[in-house]
Amino acid sequence: MRSIVLGLLAATALSASAQAAPLLAPVFTDHAVLQRGQPIRVWGAAKPGAVVSVKLGEAEASATVDAEGRWSTTLPAREPGPALTLTVKAGGDSQTLSDLLVGDVWLCSGQSNMEYPLRRALGGEAEAANSADPNIRLFQTGRVSLPEPTAALPKEAAWRAAAPESANNFSAACFFMGREIKKTTGVPIGLIDATWGGSVIQDWISRESLHALGDYDEGLAILADYAQSPEKGMARWGVQLDGWAAKAEPQAAAWSRPDFDDRDWKTMPAEKFWETNPGLETFDGTIWLRAAIVLTDKQARQGATLSLGPIDDLDTTFVNGREVGSQQGWDRLRDYKIAPGVLKAGPNVIAVRAIDTSGGGGAWGPAAQKGLKFADGSFAPLGAHWRYKISSTLAQSGLPPTAPWVGTSGLSTLRNGMIAPLIPYGLKGFAWYQGEANVAEPAAYARLLPALVADWRKSFDGADLPFLVVQLADFGPRVTTPVESGWAGVRDVQRRTAAADPKVGLASAVDIGDIYDIHPANKQQVGHRLALQARKLAYGETTLVAAGPAPLSAVRNGGTVVVRLDQPAVVQADSRPVGFELCDARGACRFADATLAGDRVSLAVPAGFAPVKVRFAWADSPILNLYGATGLPATPFELAIAP
Repeated sequence: MRSIVLGLLAATALSASAQAAPLLAPVFTDHAVLQRGQPIRVWGAAKPGAVVSVKLGEAEASATVDAEGRWSTTLPAREPGPALTLTVKAGGDSQTLSDLLVGDVWLCSGQSNMEYPLRRALGGEAEAANSADPNIRLFQTGRVSLPEPTAALPKEAAWRAAAPESANNFSAACFFMGREIKKTTGVPIGLIDATWGGSVIQDWISRESLHALGDYDEGLAILADYAQSPEKGMARWGVQLDGWAAKAEPQAAAWSRPDFDDRDWKTMPAEKFWETNPGLETFDGTIWLRAAIVLTDKQARQGATLSLGPIDDLDTTFVNGREVGSQQGWDRLRDYKIAPGVLKAGPNVIAVRAIDTSGGGGAWGPAAQKGLKFADGSFAPLGAHWRYKISSTLAQSGLPPTAPWVGTSGLSTLRNGMIAPLIPYGLKGFAWYQGEANVAEPAAYARLLPALVADWRKSFDGADLPFLVVQLADFGPRVTTPVESGWAGVRDVQRRTAAADPKVGLASAVDIGDIYDIHPANKQQVGHRLALQARKLAYGETTLVAAGPAPLSAVRNGGTVVVRLDQPAVVQADSRPVGFELCDARGACRFADATLAGDRVSLAVPAGFAPVKVRFAWADSPILNLYGATGLPATPFELAIAP
């Protein structure tokens, strides 16, 4: 009996040791899908100097752990077949994974429209209830933002067979794409969901690739400081933000001072987004907020914490003219320490430079929780209202420098926390749905999107891996006159990126959005259009029509501009296509009468007008009736007119 007990104890200790220190990287779990048709890369961590043996089915490989505790090796390429077991041993440690399939793996990433869960999609509850498929495997990285790359993933991250409980909260667009690919190819499909709502593209690109662009060095230096010391990084970012503000709003230099006369400023409630105020319904930019808190002599002699609740998106806060802190994040509570000597008996002026870059803006949350909290337990409320004054619109000031360590609006932090742990897992390709968070900077996006494509391909050792891009859906009010549109600008960047790279596919969603909801529910059609591009670019269906008409050229011929498309088009619900504009060298644009003949659209040039470019569907929410023969929408575009 004693020997049996000792044996059980030894086995338990060995099991606990293996569980405490997995040999494989966290992307390798039971039920994983391994990429077919290419050498299978396997890696992990173990004691330096140890020899690691790896066995997958009948194939074996080995590696020696380096001085930093890392190892990697490669197993021969395989094709789909029965489920496999993967066993890794190093010294006395071992780890075994079961029920592994060989098939195709797709990495789906982006912001909230890719994150949008299956259960919320159109018909999502029924789709989730019928999602069970042992040959579709799902993996979610979870939300992780870090100033430096990591090899770790949350413990919840694991491969799971598709089923109602695993598919329910999985990316709907990714799931629908994968299901259609599996149906057409017949091979097992692995889908990786690495998404975070509201994220800018800069946060998904590596530090090295951002540095190569040359526009982000200051932010990257601040991020490096933050990685060493959050206090140092925050202080340096505050200086950068103040420098931006000094140039963007010189008229506001005195607005933080306690002696500034703000009696002619308007008032707004202290607990609502400023869009609820008349005249601010669509305002994005900088607004200053001011309020006074009256203190007793006893309170003024103490240190305190100023609590302002959340402020959307950025703030710099002053007390009696002294800056006490800056923070970013629409839902982050602002709690700033106030040192003794800053406060005074009587009125104390709280001034906030609040910057909103999109959506709701300003200080919000319960007014009763805003005010000064003192060491003796007393509380001095801020009051129910702010005085406010508009400083500048976002169009006037440009985008402010963001805190580079903040997930969704930082630099490289989501790449570090959610993509780095996957590298270099074998992939078939990528699906990307993002851009809403960058509509204020389409010119920058024109450099960032190709940089992302190159960065991820390089990281996953796939120079020609297919990269599928969802072109932004329509969102926002309709317009009756030509306008500038950041949404259209980003859509055109997405179009041009696909046109310049034969392995980038464009899946347009411009006709399946919701002008009242930035998160349209028709994700099944998004997944279908992604799958069409996958079939063409990744599975050899080269003759498949996977997108709607796109422009090839625009040529002036007397009183007509002729736009040539890459395929014949059809007009739905009318005899003529709508949404075409002609623009002159000064930027003045006019809607143009258009006629369609096959793959040619002819635009009549108004008398006395000298157009230099043509636009199509150039609006946040364009009205669009031009489609391809297969029912896919023509892509919005802007194109120079050749003489």
